[in-house]
Amino acid sequence: WHLVGVSALVQVVAYNRHTYETAAQRLVVTIVPAPGGELPYQGEFLVENRNVEELLPAAARDLFLQATAGVWERDDLRVTNVTSALDRGGRVPLPIEGRKEGVYVTVGSRGGFSPCLASATSPQSRFRCSLGQQPLASCYDTFAPHFSIRWCNLTLLQLWPSPTTPGPAWGPGVLEDGEDFQPPTEVTPQDLLPGYLVTLLVPLAVAVLLCLLLGHLMCCRREGV
Repeated sequence: WHLVGVSALVQVVAYNRHTYETAAQRLVVTIVPAPGGELPYQGEFLVENRNVEELLPAAARDLFLQATAGVWERDDLRVTNVTSALDRGGRVPLPIEGRKEGVYVTVGSRGGFSPCLASATSPQSRFRCSLGQQPLASCYDTFAPHFSIRWCNLTLLQLWPSPTTPGPAWGPGVLEDGEDFQPPTEVTPQDLLPGYLVTLLVPLAVAVLLCLLLGHLMCCRREGV
C-alpha cells in the first residue's frame, strides 16, 4: 500500500489446510501513516521452522522481536511485514516430519545495523554461502531454539527518504482587470485540400484498378473466350 488516509475494502479468502474448507470475510482497511514515520533500517529474516499463521499473533511477534534484539542490539524494533515463503517462490513442504513452509519477517529500526548483522551480509559471508557453508557471524544466535533462521537469506536494507520535487504553482484562474488574454503562439493557417484529395483519391484509384483486374480475370480469361 502506498496511499495514506484512504480506506479500501478487501475480501480475504482463507482455507483450512486440513479439511480444505474455505471462508471469506470482507475487511475495511484504513491506511494511516506509521507512528513516527517509516523506519529507515530494515532487515528481512527467513524463519524456516514456522508457517505464516504462526507468526501473525502479537505474542509470537513479540517473542521474535526479543530474539532479534539480541543480534541487532536495539530496543526500538518493530515488525513491518510477515510474508509466507510460498509467496516468494518457495515450495510446498512434504507432509512429513512436521516440516514448515517458512516465513519472511521484516523488522525495522531507527538505528543502524549491529556488527553481527553486517558481518552476516558481508561479501565474505556471501562467498561462504555460495560454497554451502555457514556465513560469518560475530554474535550468539539468540533466535534458537524457537526460531530457525537461514542466515544466508538475510537481507539488510537502508531506506533513504525520497526528495520531493515542488509541483506547479497554480494561479487563481481569473484574469486581472484591464488585461486581455494573449495566446502563447499563433497558429498559421494551413491548406488541407491537397491532403484531403490524396486521402480520398489514392484509395479510390487503387479500388478501380483492382476491380478492372478482377473483371479481366473473370470475364476475359475464361475457357473458350
